[in-house]
Amino acid sequence: MNYILILYTAYLLVTIVLTVWVAHTLFKNGQMFLVDIFHGNKELAEAVNNLLWVGFYLVNIGYAVYTLKTYDLVDNTRQLVEVLSLKLGAIILILGGMHFMNMFIFFRLRKRALIDKRGNNHYDYRNDPENLGTYRVNIPNE
Repeated sequence: MNYILILYTAYLLVTIVLTVWVAHTLFKNGQMFLVDIFHGNKELAEAVNNLLWVGFYLVNIGYAVYTLKTYDLVDNTRQLVEVLSLKLGAIILILGGMHFMNMFIFFRLRKRALIDKRGNNHYDYRNDPENLGTYRVNIPNE
């Protein structure tokens, strides 16, 4: 029995299924954040969401294929499970890290959108070349 082929097949199947599930969840639930960030512009939010979805697939599946090869000895079922768990654990950590990175970016953009709505200001990067996005609006105490 060739354990390496079983390992590679199981790794790719689980990784692709997990990536599709996470991408679908982020796509479905991220839409409302993007609509809010883009001040109700649903077409722009949908376009950005689609681009994020494609990028998520490319990065995760690309990394999974790139790290497919193993140099570990896999001669029995126990070693197969151990190597598979290490490889899947790495993918799950990467998916989790990308999820939290997306959440961090969404919340920063949403905060900026709320500041813009409150102050009736719109961020223009051309007026802020030194700070590159550290846009602040002083809101008087109410």
